[in-house]
Amino acid sequence: MESRRGPLKSAVPSNVVSPVRRCSRTACGRPAVATLTYVYADSTAVLGPLATYAEPHCYDLCAEHSERLTAPRGWEVVRLLDGSAPARPSGDDLEALANAVREAARPQERRAGAAGGGRGADPMEVARRGHLRVLRSPDN
Repeated sequence: MESRRGPLKSAVPSNVVSPVRRCSRTACGRPAVATLTYVYADSTAVLGPLATYAEPHCYDLCAEHSERLTAPRGWEVVRLLDGSAPARPSGDDLEALANAVREAARPQERRAGAAGGGRGADPMEVARRGHLRVLRSPDN
């Protein structure tokens, strides 16, 4: 038998339940980005990336509240880095990138001459692979 009212809906829309997890702080409706867990035995508050599932003993925090988090006196706050977050480049990474850009910007004739000249072009250069160079240690 068919209902005269039409097809039945399987889900009831609700303003209370949201697919996005919200900050656990009172009166804060921002989306959660981190999960706070207390380790009472070690007097430690651990703040890490948003947990996969909402747990009753953990607290989800928005970006603002996770940045301003403080622990009680005598407690330690451990902030775990998010693996998906980009790591800040080190000075060596930036220098290697700058050298690679300089090498790529050199005219073709000079690059061919430097590669053909071998060690005469740069006494510190040991080997070359594409645009990367292997340099001898200054101690040797």
